[in-house]
Order: sequence, then C-alpha cells, then structure tokens
Amino acid sequence: MKILAVDYGDSRTGLACCDRTEYLASPIGVIQDRVFGSVVQKVANAVEEYAAGMVIVGYPLNMNGSAGPRAQLCEQFANELRQLVKVPVKLWDERGTTVSAIGYLNETDTRGKKRKNVVDAVAATIILESYLAYRRNHPEKV
Repeated sequence: MKILAVDYGDSRTGLACCDRTEYLASPIGVIQDRVFGSVVQKVANAVEEYAAGMVIVGYPLNMNGSAGPRAQLCEQFANELRQLVKVPVKLWDERGTTVSAIGYLNETDTRGKKRKNVVDAVAATIILESYLAYRRNHPEKV
C-alpha cells in the first residue's frame, strides 16, 4: 500500500510517499502555505493524486512524551484531514526527525535556500521510514 507522510509546519509542510511494496520512501515535495485549511486541502489532494491508502502525520511530542501546543496543532491537522479523505490518518511520533533531516543535509552539503526548501520533505521521509520500519518489525500491531 502507498503511504503518504506529512511533516506539518507553520510555513512549510513536507510530504513523502512510499511505493506499493512499502520498501522505498521518497520525498515528494513541500507545500509552502501558511493557511491551515488550505494546507489540509492540499494534503488531501496529494492523498488522491498519489493514490495513498494511508496517511501518517508527524506528531511532535515533547521529549518526556507529553503533547505540547505543537503536537495539539498536529492532532487538529489530522482530525481535519480525516474529514476530507477516505483513508486512515494516523499520528506518528516524530521526535528528532528535523534534527536527523538537518544531519542528512549537512552530510550532502546542502546549504542555503535549497536546504530550506527540502528540509521538511526530508523530515517527512524520515517519519515515513520510521513508520515503515515499525510495520515491518511489528506486523501483529499494524
């Protein structure tokens, strides 16, 4: 099944999608929009465009596991998206993904404007890779 991952942000929202075998996760782009409802609609459009069977929304919990204001906003985002799509929408712990994405971009010497334009899509890819690994390692829980 194709799964779409979302790294929701105030200015930029990264998207990633996997192939039908759930083996390869790839960044597919960044939505540059600050209007909450507009971003939700654009993600719903991407779900249809990529024929995704599920959506994973990054859930930025605090390091102690509690849900702060940012996590609550992502919950709201997932709830709004559920109203627009006919596929399951799940929250997935994304602690540390942006830091990992920045590390990857440092390794590839991606700097400046190009870095700013791709970091959110790379973070969405890391979120998706984490979820796919969980599905492979815990098939009884999926």
